[in-house]
Formats: sequence, C-alpha cells, structure tokens
Amino acid sequence: MAQDQGDVVFLFDVDNTLLDNDAIQEDLGEHLQREFGRASRERYWEIFEALRSELGYADYLGALQRYRLENLDDPQLFGISFFLLDYPFAARLYPGALAALAHCGAAARTVILSDGDVVFQPRKVQRSGLWDAVGGRVLIYLHKEQMLDAVQRRYPARHYVVVDDKLRILAAVKFLWGQRVTTVFVRQGHYALDPGELARYPAADVTLAHVGELAGVDPGRLSGVAPSQRLR
Repeated sequence: MAQDQGDVVFLFDVDNTLLDNDAIQEDLGEHLQREFGRASRERYWEIFEALRSELGYADYLGALQRYRLENLDDPQLFGISFFLLDYPFAARLYPGALAALAHCGAAARTVILSDGDVVFQPRKVQRSGLWDAVGGRVLIYLHKEQMLDAVQRRYPARHYVVVDDKLRILAAVKFLWGQRVTTVFVRQGHYALDPGELARYPAADVTLAHVGELAGVDPGRLSGVAPSQRLR
C-alpha cells in the first residue's frame, strides 16, 4: 500500500552500509572451521559463491541447504542454522549507524532498501535493531535497482537519498532517477574498497568514509549537493 507523499526519503542499504556483513561472514567461517574443519568451511563458501552467481544475491540458508545435500547424515548441521538465526547482529552494527538513522529520520522518512532472501535477510534486519529504527519501513528485494518503480509507489517523494556501499547500485539508481536522487557512497566493506569496482563506476554525489558521518551532516544539504563532494 502506498504511503503519503513526502518531501525527501532516505533509502539505506544494510550489508556493509549499516551492518558489518564482512565481519559476520568471518564469524561464520570461523564457526564452520571450528565445528567441521577447514575443508568443510571452504566447501560451504564454494557453494555460497556459486549460489550467489546463480541468484544474484547472498543466500546463506540456501547455501546451507545445498551443503546439507552432501552431508545428509550430520546432525551438527543444525548448529549452523542456529548460529545464523540466533547471531547477535546488533553487535555488528557500524559505529554511528543508529545515530545516522535517527539524525536523518528527524528530518525525513527513513527506509531500509536491501537485497536478500525472504527469511534470513529480514531476520538480520530485525535482530540488529534496524527494523525498529526505521519504524518497520523495510523493503527487501532480489535486485533492488530493478524495483525502483515499486519503491516510488510505496514511498513517493520529491527527492531520494540513497546510502549504499556499492557504486554499482548507486550508478544504476542515478541513471534511472537522475536529479531526483542524491547518491551517498560509504566506503565500508570489501566492495567499497575494491579498486576494480571504484574504477568501473562513476563517483557518487557524496562520499563518506563511514556511515556514522551522516549524523554530522545537515540532511537538507543532501537534497541538492554538487557531484563528488565530501560532506563533514
């Protein structure tokens, strides 16, 4: 159901934007190695990457299901599912992430806009505290850059501010929305620090070292900033 027209809407990515997903993956890898050994850890990530290439998004539980097909008689696998579903995601929020949401939310509507599966990704958003931080305004798609019409229907606005760690996503949104959007690139996580990714796509309108920096920025300035400027 569409929401009321707003002046500005902030669209926040989750993984490696508000939440340190690289650290979560490291913790999962250590758990796999501790419980099953290095070979099993490496095999799980092989399946995970193959599934991500197939689907276009990370599917941790789907990878576990496929891993299970190769280990049908191992009850320890349930421990991995418990690890994933009960993980303390709130402890992996980036410093200042909730402050940034609160700061932007005081001036405009804030919305989570994430890619992911229909079970684990909502669980991650909920248990991290992000769901409540945006008042339940959560959108999770398979490929969010292909769902911008749906985003506009649900949260119509004069201007959008998209905060993400992937220049690929920001470039796609800028191409489709043009001057109606301000793209904010946070240089956190492996995608944001990959020289190949940085060279392949144009710079965002705003670049920040950490998402927490948003808490010190006047949200009104993000509805019409000059390209590639850094706000303090």
